[in-house]
Amino acid sequence: MARIVFIGVGDVELTRRVLSALMLAPALRGELEVVLHDDDPGRLATTETLVRALGAEAGAQAKIRSVFDRRQALKGADFVVAHLDVGGFEATLRDFEIPHRYGLRQTIGDTIGIGGVFRGLRTIPVLVELAGQMAELCPRAWLLSSTDPMAMTGWAVHEATGFERFAGLCHAVCDTHAYLADLVGRDEDEITFLSAGLNHQSFVLRFEAGGRSLYPELDAVIAADPQLRRHVRVELYRTFGHFPTQSSEHAAEYVPWIMRHPEETARLGVPVEEYLRRVGQSLHLYEETRRALSAGHKLLIRWQHQEPAAAMILALLTGEEKEIYVNVPNRGLIGNLPGEACVEVPALVGSGGVRPRAVGDLPVQLAALNRTFLNVVELTVRAVLDGERAHVYRAAMLDPNTAATLPLPAIEALCDELIEAHGDLLPAAVRR
Repeated sequence: MARIVFIGVGDVELTRRVLSALMLAPALRGELEVVLHDDDPGRLATTETLVRALGAEAGAQAKIRSVFDRRQALKGADFVVAHLDVGGFEATLRDFEIPHRYGLRQTIGDTIGIGGVFRGLRTIPVLVELAGQMAELCPRAWLLSSTDPMAMTGWAVHEATGFERFAGLCHAVCDTHAYLADLVGRDEDEITFLSAGLNHQSFVLRFEAGGRSLYPELDAVIAADPQLRRHVRVELYRTFGHFPTQSSEHAAEYVPWIMRHPEETARLGVPVEEYLRRVGQSLHLYEETRRALSAGHKLLIRWQHQEPAAAMILALLTGEEKEIYVNVPNRGLIGNLPGEACVEVPALVGSGGVRPRAVGDLPVQLAALNRTFLNVVELTVRAVLDGERAHVYRAAMLDPNTAATLPLPAIEALCDELIEAHGDLLPAAVRR
């Protein structure tokens, strides 16, 4: 029986997508044990009700239980699916409201930028602790993390714990491949894709059919659509030569040319403080799920692009090989990025385990963008692992959007105010 442990179940839609795929898998019928853990008893109870409803609807004959003690939950795990939101909505709100008073505008704020730095400071210690507990209690289990900021947390987990069976999983690459196929009017199955880089800043390196690049077809579509040309992703593609895999909302704050200019955010349709709207939608969806469960509505998702965590679990359990994009230590997978960085590459997953694919050097302009991104990532990781508050300031000072907007004294004052506001959510050494 495969034991799948969910750590952090606040995102009910993610849990629903992953478990719908697993509950419907014929190979796992009667062979699946689901263990749920969360620090919020109400959220835990709601999610257990949801999972039991999914299991009954699928006829999965799964064993399902909630465990409030995390160490107890981890014992005997084969897979641990982690989605952590340390500090929840209140912490996210502080990440937006305080910078807003300084005139610093953000869209998503979960990856780099001032929001990403402080999300990293809150999240890295918790995920490192989880990986350390897994090394002790279930060393053969896979830690499958959908936790942002992934480039920071993946780097820190590997360096701090040495835990090897870690993979960061994100649907952005797969979603982008489907989007590009739709734009050029082709079936995704007939296209050869290769994407690589960093989580939330990867690029489509190969976009081909029949050995021929489809980028000229994409160029024709873009040329014929003025509205499409007003997307940040398209602007970055036209500037750097390869299509980015993350949304325009995310990508806008990874470069210095957009967020500080109201005319640019208007021209490119960038919604400022978009993430707060998305969090509101997530809270609404949670309440909608509770109402649907009370009314006895069916919630199993039968037709979907498989969530990466579900695809990886199924490939490893059944041995049926599948290409899945993973975030893992670089170690030469991308030749012109640092070896210790956590990079996003395709991996062949199945009977041979997880085999990340070496993609060689990125085009020099893409590697340059990634290295700018990694400056913020590395300094945030170092702030936590070395207990060095000065690195928090330096991460913010080297962040493209923050540095383009604020002078050095304002950046330092902003960081001080955020450190004070987040309090015990941050490592003690950073608060000193």
